[in-house]
Amino acid sequence: MTTSLIDPTTDVAVSGRRAEVLARLHAADRPLSVSDVAELTGLHINTARFHLDALVSDGLAERSAEERDLPGRPRILYAARGQLPGPRSYKLLAEMLTGLVASLADRPAAAEAGRAWGRHLVERAAPSQRVDADEATLRLNRVLDAIGFQPEIRRGKTKTDIEIRLHHCPFREVAERHTDVVCEIHLGLMQGALLELQAPVEATALEPFVSPNLCVARLRAAKTGTS
Repeated sequence: MTTSLIDPTTDVAVSGRRAEVLARLHAADRPLSVSDVAELTGLHINTARFHLDALVSDGLAERSAEERDLPGRPRILYAARGQLPGPRSYKLLAEMLTGLVASLADRPAAAEAGRAWGRHLVERAAPSQRVDADEATLRLNRVLDAIGFQPEIRRGKTKTDIEIRLHHCPFREVAERHTDVVCEIHLGLMQGALLELQAPVEATALEPFVSPNLCVARLRAAKTGTS
């Protein structure tokens, strides 16, 4: 079976014998020479050097000269950079954390966590700048777009009666299993962003999966005294 890896920090695909060479570098407790790698993999020394130099060029390994007190030319050594490429289980982690929140039956905590992130992610206004409803909605839209919701702003009957149509849920698999918790976090995120902007609008509702690929967030004029 051919070994195939993708480094998550560089998106560089590594396969075949080169992936084996990289795995050997990661498994080693010290930097390896070309001859070390050739012996461990059964490759010809020139082939081992070719793969090692390619890994260095791709940013997956680093090359250094051996520190030695003995006379003669120092060996060139190779070491892996970062973690061994492999799959990430972010979906499982999301399931676990969402399940924990759901087991606590604490939707206010989920909303508050979302509000904290909304405050953190939104592009803040200058201290002297007052953000109107249009500008606040655009800044919120940019946050949602950056996360991956593919948002679309729709105007309602009044200037502050707004809906944001979310055409893609980047957390769909988890949201389908824990709709109350995940959507409460997302609504809280929108509320936090608007609060941070001291916007004259507030997020009042998030309607999940009104169609298979659409959720709708609703904004309206903020109540007097909202900050």
